[in-house]
Amino acid sequence: MNRDNPALSIRVADEWFEDYILNSEFTFTVIGYAQAQIGQPVAHWEIQAVEPYRKNYGIDAQEFSHYREGADSTVLVAWLDERAVGHMVLSTHWNGFAHIDELAVDASARRNGVARSLLEVAQFWSRKRNLPGIMLETQNNNLAACKLYERCGYVVGGVDHLFYRAFDPDTREVAIYWYLIFERADGHLPE
Repeated sequence: MNRDNPALSIRVADEWFEDYILNSEFTFTVIGYAQAQIGQPVAHWEIQAVEPYRKNYGIDAQEFSHYREGADSTVLVAWLDERAVGHMVLSTHWNGFAHIDELAVDASARRNGVARSLLEVAQFWSRKRNLPGIMLETQNNNLAACKLYERCGYVVGGVDHLFYRAFDPDTREVAIYWYLIFERADGHLPE
């Protein structure tokens, strides 16, 4: 249960996960491409405006099905009342960080604290495993996600201008790598 929204709960995915994916709307509106700057707040990033369009990443329920049984991974689903409205695929990355492989919220449930609640559960999961922090990747055209991660304490650790070029050599889409670094037990950040 979520303190801010008592109707919101997070559960481990089960056999209904594929139906939830098929019946959810994960598109978002792109209004521009940000020039991500390490060390600068999102509000200071230059935005190259574009004619607004809908973006859909085509989420595949089968892609992460093996994560549900893994010792170092999980698939979590957010429920608002008795309706599945968001999910997160979480694993331990090869570098020792927790890795959010996928985070999505149904369009009808956005602005209800769903993504933030999933991120809080990711912190709990990661700390329970004594991992040094969490990493994830999003794109420079998903400005709402960038602002959310920043509000939740994540910082940009890297920007990759070539990552999406295999899909489209002319793309302006850029990968942005976000990190949430946990303090050590002595109260200091890792070096």
